[in-house]
Amino acid sequence: MELVKVKAEHRDLLWNVNQKYLYEMTNFYPDELDTSGNLSYGYFDAYFTDPKRKAFLLYDGGALIGFAMIHPYSHFGMTADHVLAEFTVFPAYRRKRLATAAAELLFAAFKGRWEIKYNEKNLAAKALWNSVTERYRPEAVRLNDTETVLSFCVR
Repeated sequence: MELVKVKAEHRDLLWNVNQKYLYEMTNFYPDELDTSGNLSYGYFDAYFTDPKRKAFLLYDGGALIGFAMIHPYSHFGMTADHVLAEFTVFPAYRRKRLATAAAELLFAAFKGRWEIKYNEKNLAAKALWNSVTERYRPEAVRLNDTETVLSFCVR
């Protein structure tokens, strides 16, 4: 498993895989396609201009299996070192513990206070994040009617 930091030359690749992920998330959020057939992601450009935002491509055995996007902007206006904005392992690579391995790589690379948000209707994400963070004893806080944020510290 390898995390590859997204650079300017990866912009189109990240855009393309993020669009596929956003489309999958329409199962949980009522987003609509724009006139170009894309889903809006208002912070996309910031991952190439804001040095506090980081994106990673996830590779396993040379195959691109997903991506992760993090930033330090808390959902609660509190101090957070790392907020997981987006994370996916593509469907063909799921159920192989690769998401767990990728999450553990992120936690090993980025110590500190984390926040991870998931939609309560996304049962796979809920199970993944509750399992992966269990050893950190996260505090689970309902952000709204459909979303929960896990807050925890990785030392």
